[in-house]
Formats: sequence, C-alpha cells, structure tokens
Amino acid sequence: MITQQSVVTIAPDRLASELEGEMVVLDLKSGAYYGLNEVGTDIWKAIEEPKSVSEVIEIVVTKYDVEKEQCKQDTIALLQELEATGLIEVKDAAMA
Repeated sequence: MITQQSVVTIAPDRLASELEGEMVVLDLKSGAYYGLNEVGTDIWKAIEEPKSVSEVIEIVVTKYDVEKEQCKQDTIALLQELEATGLIEVKDAAMA
C-alpha cells in the first residue's frame, strides 16, 4: 500500500522520452509502452531520484491549481498504477 511516507522511484530498465509535454515510457523487459499526460510527466520527472509521496504531492500542488486532498488521492492512484505495471519501485520510508 502506498502512503504519503512511501518512497518512490523509477524502476530499472525503463526508458522514457518526453514528446510534446507528455511522457512515453518503455518497459524494456515486456516491450510495453505507456503514456503519461502532463501531470504524470511531472510526477515521472520528480521521481527520477527517490522521493517520498508527500514530496511528490507538494511538487504537483505547487505547479497546478489543485486542492491538496484531491492531489493526494490522484497522485497515489497514479503511483499505484505505475507500481502495478512495474514502472516504479515503492519502499516503506523506514526501508528507504
């Protein structure tokens, strides 16, 4: 389960390229492509280095006109999807 204290980062063997403000990610193991919108692209860039989910939320709230609680829900939902597809690694803050 991803919480605000979880630490997230891009999993190894993932290639990403930004195209017209959106990110295209290739999973080298499966050969699958994934697309991220503008906000997803900002989140992807933010977690190129390990960050806590709360840090990622602050980055998004600072850049976009969004309520913090909504941002928290949407960010965690996206991170859960990225984790489920193996694109990111999630660690408990105590283990990071």
